[in-house]
Amino acid sequence: MTNALLVYPQNASSEWGGSLSLDVLGIKRVEYIPLGLITVAAMLPPEYELRLVDMNVEPLTDAHLKWADLVFTSSMVVQMKSLKTVIERCNQAGVTVIAGGPYPTSYHEEIDGVDHFVLDEVEDTFAGFLRDLENGTARPVYRSLQRPDMASSPVPRFDLLNIKKYFSMSVQFSRGCPFDCEFCDITKLFGKVTRTKTAEQIITEFNALYELGWRGNLFLVDDNFVGNKREAMNLLPMLAEWQKQRNYPFLLYTEASVNMARMDDLMSAMVNAGFKSVFLGIETPNPKALIKMKKQQNVYEKDENYLLTAVRKIQKKGMQVTGGFILGVDGDDESVFDAQIEFIQQAGIPYAMVGVLTALKNTDLYQRLEREKRLLKPSSGSFYEMMSINFKPAMDVSVLYEGHQRVLKTIYDPTLDNFFERCLTHFKHVRFVPHLHKSLSESALSAAIFMLRQRLHPRQLPAFTKFFDKVSSEYPRLRLEALRLAGVGAGFQKVTGRDFKVQLQSVPD
Repeated sequence: MTNALLVYPQNASSEWGGSLSLDVLGIKRVEYIPLGLITVAAMLPPEYELRLVDMNVEPLTDAHLKWADLVFTSSMVVQMKSLKTVIERCNQAGVTVIAGGPYPTSYHEEIDGVDHFVLDEVEDTFAGFLRDLENGTARPVYRSLQRPDMASSPVPRFDLLNIKKYFSMSVQFSRGCPFDCEFCDITKLFGKVTRTKTAEQIITEFNALYELGWRGNLFLVDDNFVGNKREAMNLLPMLAEWQKQRNYPFLLYTEASVNMARMDDLMSAMVNAGFKSVFLGIETPNPKALIKMKKQQNVYEKDENYLLTAVRKIQKKGMQVTGGFILGVDGDDESVFDAQIEFIQQAGIPYAMVGVLTALKNTDLYQRLEREKRLLKPSSGSFYEMMSINFKPAMDVSVLYEGHQRVLKTIYDPTLDNFFERCLTHFKHVRFVPHLHKSLSESALSAAIFMLRQRLHPRQLPAFTKFFDKVSSEYPRLRLEALRLAGVGAGFQKVTGRDFKVQLQSVPD
């Protein structure tokens, strides 16, 4: 019997990690599960004894490492510091380290101390690696030569999780995206052809979570859920029937491209299946900048307000829009800061995630900036932490820094006035769909109000009281949703004062 320890490094603290928002709501749980790692766990044969350590839930101890014969780890870029510590501890303990996931796939040449890298998508390569490992002939690096059929992907080992420690579960339906935005590494990792699991596979995974006792949020982690509309439309009616038979135990959310707003039938099917919200990569309201970053799907020449139109269509279907926005892109000037604020407020996007552009390795943006000699040279650690910049922007960097801070401190102002105004705009335009909104008894709702008021800053209470009174009067069925939004908004506000790192000492002449 081989003892295999599955270690998921700790996530770096960031504005958008969600931990502070959960804390405001009184929820002591981790936001997301290590889906990739428990999928790999399902590929290990029965003769492996498995233990999972998610360092966001519990610490990695010396006893864990003493037990382990092998350590398997998967990580994203934002976990790089924690991964380095994990590797060092494994090396000190004399435990073999096998690493994979998005971060090692792109940066394995910069990572020391790993015995074997199993990179890319591993469904086609993992069994061969295990055979080589058992025979003592395992190579340092394994790469996949093709995109695997997702029908070969196993049901993740959800049973290894302590589900009570998590706020949301995760399922993956598709990989890849038909669009090739200049700054994005998704097509480099997973390709431009969107591959999917079968509907039956997803239902099996839903059943596995349901039988473990999970009820609540479920994130379909696809980078673009609508990237393959045909297969999504095959899946959604089956999900809707499954959910309806069980009184909608899961509240679904996902990520998608803006052009989903032109797929009326698909949006209706998503709502019927229990999708409550969707994250859109809006990036900027500036069409010239969008075209520069090869994000033509966010531009429609027949509608100069296309992005606002798209948000409204999604809201009117019944889903909340969460938006991702980027500052520092070529094609934007100083007017972008006010434009971002105006758009976010007008659209009624409660959770607007505004970041500064980072050039990820292997992206078209990285290659262009390298040709233009605008990349910064590493000096101390990584440029790839949240809110960092690793190239010389077209805009003066001090203007970019101050503008970014102003945007955040305006949309998440200390009193939350602007945030609650956006929430009311959202409530004004979103269609109420009963199965997307759970209800509480009046006593339970009163207790939740009392708890939230205790956790809000005193300066936020006047705006919250005004907001909640208006919701109670005009949108009484959305009172519980109003509390949830308020808690998340307060969490975001806590971190808007943090600075992002600007490293200029190595800017090319």
